[in-house]
Amino acid sequence: MAELGVNIDHVATLRQARRGNQPDPVLAALICESAGADSIVAHLREDRRHINENDVFLLKKTVRTKFNLEMSIAEEIIDIACCLQPDQVTLVPEKRQELTTEGGIDARKNFPRLKKTIAKLTKKNIAVSLFIDPDKKQLDAANDLGVKFIELHTGKFALAKNKKEQQKQFLILKNAAAYGLSNGLRIFAGHGLDYGNAQMIARIKGVEELNIGHSIVSRAVVVGLAQAVKEMKGLIG
Repeated sequence: MAELGVNIDHVATLRQARRGNQPDPVLAALICESAGADSIVAHLREDRRHINENDVFLLKKTVRTKFNLEMSIAEEIIDIACCLQPDQVTLVPEKRQELTTEGGIDARKNFPRLKKTIAKLTKKNIAVSLFIDPDKKQLDAANDLGVKFIELHTGKFALAKNKKEQQKQFLILKNAAAYGLSNGLRIFAGHGLDYGNAQMIARIKGVEELNIGHSIVSRAVVVGLAQAVKEMKGLIG
């Protein structure tokens, strides 16, 4: 059964709506941990649209499970990560105009930059994961880059319009996980997962952790954050 990483970005999104200090993503992280979350995830974007530097440094001091920092390969963000030294970083693509991450990072196209970035982060004893599409060529590139972890992008599965398309995307993810495992990679998954579809992905052999944010924070508006985490943990654990 998969562990649960809770992405707290949208707690900060709500805070930024009024440019105030509430709700506090650090307090949200503590609540998530107390409710059973296995790790806390936050994305420090280049435009700082939600999580900011102060947040990540406080999270580093506060999180007691695992702190997973999502980040681009921009030099400024890499330098912050090296100073911060989270337990893990997940390298993702980033566009200023996107509402949310739209796909996996292209490990083949960005191979030289990724190689340099991974070496720099690894030197600081930071575990590195790549957020990639469930594609054999991307998995091969991740393996060639020497990372131990990958996170499969589940967006196409989550956005499937019907059961047939969902099943097609599920099999793609299942085959990608099996291929990654056969090459010694540890497998995480995430993006767009919710209370209706996360259980399917959690049942894929080899998937160790699901990283979920928006649906949990949305559910928390109705039932409270602790209850929302417990419900998701119960579904996938």
